[in-house]
Amino acid sequence: MAHPIKRETRHANVFTRRALLMMGGQVALLGALAAKLYQVQILQGGRYATLADENRISARLVAPPRGRMLDRFGVVLGGNKINWRALLIAEQTTDSAATLAAFSRIVPLSDYEQARIEREIHRHRRFIPTMVREFLSWEEMAAIEVNAPDLPGIVVDVGTSRLYPFNELYAHLVGYVAPPNEDDIEDEPMLALPGIRVGRAGLEKYHDDALRGRAGAVQMEVNAFGRVIRELDRQEGVPGQDVGLTLDAGLQQAVARRIGEDSASVVVMDCRNGEVLAMVSNPSFDPTLFNSGVSPAQWAEWTRNRRAPLINKATSGLYAPGSTFKMATALAGLAAKAITPNERISCPGFFDLGDTRFHCWRKGGHGALDLRGALKNSCDVYFYEVARRAGIDRIAETSHRLGLGVMPQIELPGARPGLIPTRAWRHAQGKAWNIGDAIVSGIGQGYIQVTPVQLATYASRLATGRMVEPHLTRTLGGALQLGVQAADWPPLDVPDRDIRLVREGMWQVVNEPGGTAPQARLPGEMRIQMAGKTGSSQVRRVSREQREHGFKSENLPWEFRPHALFVAYAPYDTPRYALAVVIEHGNAGAAVAAPVARDIMIETLNRDPAGRIEPPGAKLADVKSRAAG
Repeated sequence: MAHPIKRETRHANVFTRRALLMMGGQVALLGALAAKLYQVQILQGGRYATLADENRISARLVAPPRGRMLDRFGVVLGGNKINWRALLIAEQTTDSAATLAAFSRIVPLSDYEQARIEREIHRHRRFIPTMVREFLSWEEMAAIEVNAPDLPGIVVDVGTSRLYPFNELYAHLVGYVAPPNEDDIEDEPMLALPGIRVGRAGLEKYHDDALRGRAGAVQMEVNAFGRVIRELDRQEGVPGQDVGLTLDAGLQQAVARRIGEDSASVVVMDCRNGEVLAMVSNPSFDPTLFNSGVSPAQWAEWTRNRRAPLINKATSGLYAPGSTFKMATALAGLAAKAITPNERISCPGFFDLGDTRFHCWRKGGHGALDLRGALKNSCDVYFYEVARRAGIDRIAETSHRLGLGVMPQIELPGARPGLIPTRAWRHAQGKAWNIGDAIVSGIGQGYIQVTPVQLATYASRLATGRMVEPHLTRTLGGALQLGVQAADWPPLDVPDRDIRLVREGMWQVVNEPGGTAPQARLPGEMRIQMAGKTGSSQVRRVSREQREHGFKSENLPWEFRPHALFVAYAPYDTPRYALAVVIEHGNAGAAVAAPVARDIMIETLNRDPAGRIEPPGAKLADVKSRAAG
């Protein structure tokens, strides 16, 4: 048997070795931990501090204010206003359904709205606000605040929405904005920001990128659940650029008043540089409705309206120009040497081509007329013969040079080019060109279609002899976009003598006894004369039987009556302003459109927007203050 002292000595030695092994292991572990801590806190401390901040700090984009639309004198046509809105924070109420029911008793919510709110509440975390109602009136906001104790979870927030101070007056020009759709957001992530809008029509759409601006950023401290604790830093976005337009708000209002309830369009231009001073399409619509969403009932009402309030008739309405086209026919005949200025063509009241008879508007005819007399009296037979001699291709070539039947270079999406037919166009349809089609084209009927803005451009080019183009943008972000005079536009490449002849004919239409538009003559005290041309374009054929039985178009239903047109420029000796008037189904250009053109030209000349830096009656200091604001 081993001695007891020796056994204890062996046990002590074993314990000592185990303790050393354990101590060594602990030292190794502590050393590894210390090395890791050194690496994390010393070597990579900056990196992990950044990662910690990224978890603690939430960076969010902020929608920038949208740029404004201003008229030439600084009047706001499209701006921004405060938008009061009600939000629901679900975690602050034990019963969101009861809260919404109480809210609906103050501000009624449709079943669709309530279903949409419930979906968003269940889709998002309960501390994230859900939009209940935008565009609250002051009375609605006050009622919500007064009843706040009965509306747990409801908070009133403030944002911005688009403001159109003139409502329907500029709807077709300025256009409107609407919330972005999924395709928009996919192309541009910034559009997902709350409250942001995109241009959907008019200049809002054309200048959308410039008006939209650049987003700002705000840094928020959040907890582990993403709930906001406090705001750490804010960098405001870059506001959208202001767009200065060529329009004169006062003139636009005067034009709209003169049109009244007629379904019509009017374009007024500075014929020297192409600036559009007024463009009215009636009837119109309220563009603010698109900001919050158009109801199905409202949309159905617009689309059922036979006067087409959603269409900008000035750039998209297509009309046969009627007798306003006769200057183009005359210039085409002169260019083709098919006629001479003093050649007289006899008008017995009709023009026979084979078995087909084409009538003049005057039943007994005009007798023998030269070019000036044919324009003055608007003789159809004279221009039937000119069209027969010149041919449709020469007429189309001249018309395009004058701005008809071609796409205008104007900043409005949806503008249409119209049509001046040619032999090639007809052949492309698989049909041969008919000489009878050329005959009726000479008086602006048949296949010919133009827009009112083309007619105003046409009048401007006749007045100046230059290739003037219409435009609406004057400044962008304060920088002048286009500042040209008539001499800067390329010439029409039409002999001065020929242009002078048609101008003289247009002057006789208005100012000489026997002209077709004495109603357009300017008052003698103005000491200014206007040159112009009437037009009445048929929308349905009048048969020989109807003519023989004393047919009168004014007895037809409204939609079957001819359109009434007038084009003009003034002053005659030093042209400055040109205009085009189209009264849908107005029946007679001389009786209906010419007086409207006269009154609008008087207003334009009196206001003289192209010659002013401030609107009539305004103090310069007021204008500068308004523009700055």
